[in-house]
Amino acid sequence: MQLSKWAYDLAESLLAENLPQRWAHSRRVYDQALSLAPALGADAELLAAAAITHDVGYARSAVDTGQHMIDGARYLRDVIGADPRLCSIVAFHTSSPWEASELGLDEALAEFGPAEPELVDAITYCDLTSSPVGELVDPAHRLAEVLERYGPEHVVFRAVSAARPELLERVARVRDRKAEAAAARLS
Repeated sequence: MQLSKWAYDLAESLLAENLPQRWAHSRRVYDQALSLAPALGADAELLAAAAITHDVGYARSAVDTGQHMIDGARYLRDVIGADPRLCSIVAFHTSSPWEASELGLDEALAEFGPAEPELVDAITYCDLTSSPVGELVDPAHRLAEVLERYGPEHVVFRAVSAARPELLERVARVRDRKAEAAAARLS
């Protein structure tokens, strides 16, 4: 079975019934990952698997530290026995390092390092172009929505506020990579 099919089935079993909006979001993140396949080459299947599982840390059976990125990666590693690269992408997605620092979870995040920058860029792009209900969205609007939803006293607000410039740089790098891959296909 393909890695992304296995991952899709797993994420669906953990999210679809109890967290339907999270599942809708995860499906859009997956679709965005599939759109990056021409720019990723051999890592396209791995990114698709990470995209669909990136939020399994929200599932009740996966919660451990309360930081969904680390919890999802631990669940994938410890319960499922998933590929370490897949676990790393899930662990480091989007604002995870900033959130881990806020929560004193740097050592827990380090269990999954080092991060692969190109794949972390790609998963961040996919996450930030997908709304909480599975619609395509502008990354700047997505970040504004996260800040509004959590409010200034929440750890996610502080982490995303600090991470925002880097997150938008990641998105820009992926857009450049997509454009280069499209140009190469046309030439």
